[in-house]
Amino acid sequence: MEPMRRTLLGILAALTLLAATACTVTQKDPDYVPPAPLPALEQLRQAPLADAEKFAAGQDILSFATADRNVVCSLTSARGEHVNLPYEPNGYSDSANNKLATVPVAHCELAAYPKPEATDITDDCSGTGLGYLGGAALLTPDTATYGECRSGVTQQEAEFGPKGTRNGPISQLQVLDEGQNLERNGLRCSAYDGGVACGNVSAGVGFFVSRDRYELISDTGKTASPAPSEAPKTP
Repeated sequence: MEPMRRTLLGILAALTLLAATACTVTQKDPDYVPPAPLPALEQLRQAPLADAEKFAAGQDILSFATADRNVVCSLTSARGEHVNLPYEPNGYSDSANNKLATVPVAHCELAAYPKPEATDITDDCSGTGLGYLGGAALLTPDTATYGECRSGVTQQEAEFGPKGTRNGPISQLQVLDEGQNLERNGLRCSAYDGGVACGNVSAGVGFFVSRDRYELISDTGKTASPAPSEAPKTP
């Protein structure tokens, strides 16, 4: 009887331990404060690189969208003001532009975006001072700008803006997962903190864009003030 009693006591102890373990409830620490996101250039420096082949969108072009489809970006090339984008008509391949120097660039468009700050407007739009809109950012090896002169909407707004079709060439692009990096010709882009950062880490220049704010980063360490959230601008 004694061995059987010991066996029953052992089984009861095991069942008691199992029940106690099964009833354990993990509670969130109300005092926990998640760490602040890294500065944009530090994010670009530290984040792991994704497999570039998955994002090939043409000859020597990498393109991606964010998971919420609010931002689309390409690591590509430009000749003068003509950026080689696989999802939007451009004059990059026009023979008249062959004489222009080809430079690596990162270009992003947003479906919802803030207005440019007055200090960041870099073009008088053919002397009119009208039509300089947000929703596009451009990085070259030594400069970063936000906004551009245009009439109408970008392809990103046409697909994912308030009246967007939700289908088209951008809808077919691969999503870059949060926290991952892509690199081409010394320029990097990373999806993080609800938007996208692109930069030339070695030169200390870059930008961050999201639906609520943008930031321009220069080698002097100066940044643009966060702009208020605005609805997409449709002329």
